[in-house]
Amino acid sequence: MKRARIYHRGRDVWAVVSDDAATLTLPGGQQIAAAHAQWLPPVTPGAAVYALGLNFADHNKELGFAPKLDNPLIFMKGGNCFVGHHGDTPRPADANQMHPECELVAVIGRPARHVSRDEALACVSGYTIANDYAIREYLENYYRPNARVKNRDATTPIGPWIVDAADVPDPQVLRMTTRVNDALVQDGSTADMILDVAGLIAYLSSVTTLMPGDMILAGTPQGVHFCAAGDTVVCEIEGIGRLVNHLVPA
Repeated sequence: MKRARIYHRGRDVWAVVSDDAATLTLPGGQQIAAAHAQWLPPVTPGAAVYALGLNFADHNKELGFAPKLDNPLIFMKGGNCFVGHHGDTPRPADANQMHPECELVAVIGRPARHVSRDEALACVSGYTIANDYAIREYLENYYRPNARVKNRDATTPIGPWIVDAADVPDPQVLRMTTRVNDALVQDGSTADMILDVAGLIAYLSSVTTLMPGDMILAGTPQGVHFCAAGDTVVCEIEGIGRLVNHLVPA
């Protein structure tokens, strides 16, 4: 099952997405066309969001970094940085090195503290997609991404929906692609993750208690492509969906 968060008649609601993604069923049974929906980020207000940097072997090789299994690069993201499916992301005029980053997102479904790798995936309620844009001109330290890079308003599209974990039997075999104006700029696989989803949950739960609704953005594969205002960016993950975003002048 796919669950989407939308804005409908003055309030936020969660809707069930049809198998063909053409219609949404609202609480109470009313159906609306997906094409007419105002998509919101499927993020639970107040949830913690953890993001991974340098967590794909091919992307690390591309950038010249060695993988780190024992000390992953993790940073937090604030709620204002998210925007929904078909949303607009402002591109600063001086951001000539702004590029998209397709990421698998694991959504926590139950409290998790000191869970083992074997237990970890049982803590996941579902998966979604994020496009965690980076602006390299603003990057001061690869190992400590600053707020101007990773917490700007509306610079992390997420969605369109959350797919139940039961419908994603193996999160480590999913193809990930990014297209800018239909040109393929990222083409990778979750198989290339340095710390897989289970490993990330085990690591994070050793540090803090993960709560229902918390999210983990698991990193991006290789492919650096600088974008311009007016570009349409589509991030797609096999078995999850397609996340569409539009870059606009800031």
